Amino acid sequence: MTDNIFRYFPSFSAVQKEKISLLKPIYAKWNSMINLISRKDIDNFFIHHVLHSLSIAKVITFIPGTRILDVGTGGGFPGIPLAIMFPGSEFTLLDSIAKKIKVVSAVAEELKLENVKTVRKRAEEEEEKYDFIIGRAVTSLPQFEGLVSKNILKSGCNTLRNGIIYLKGGDLDEETSMFRDRVTIWNIGVFFDEPFFETKKIVHLSV
Repeated sequence: MTDNIFRYFPSFSAVQKEKISLLKPIYAKWNSMINLISRKDIDNFFIHHVLHSLSIAKVITFIPGTRILDVGTGGGFPGIPLAIMFPGSEFTLLDSIAKKIKVVSAVAEELKLENVKTVRKRAEEEEEKYDFIIGRAVTSLPQFEGLVSKNILKSGCNTLRNGIIYLKGGDLDEETSMFRDRVTIWNIGVFFDEPFFETKKIVHLSV
């Protein structure tokens, strides 16, 4: 199944390909001890988790030094795959649940991801500033924005303005209407062929 990923991202180095390939066995091992991912999702691991996370790389190439906070990272998505993709950027993976952070820390250590830091706390408690806040269907977009807007640096150097990059599915008109021209939405199905992505979207909410 990694062939699908490498087909969409042919620029991966040999080291990056190895780390992507190691993700499923590492997560399967941890999942047998701490149930983070459903059996169905483990069977579709590379599509539902890895490729979904990497869809963000279809709309932005983080420049080296970019600081990214993954809020409600859960098992480490989208942060871990993106950290493999962008080794020059700094990723902080935050979750309030101890067992999830334990797994994510172990995964980052096994993959030798030196650009990943894990933090166990609630989003409300985080005080540091970042270029981008990323998340995957943690809550509604207005609620998420309310939690993390305090953490976004106002100026940046990437092709997208600093802000929130959010993965979510379904009809987002109601959630995004209050933000008007601050919002850009991409349909992930434009980038990937798999039916799983037909209703999935990437939302960028600029500061």
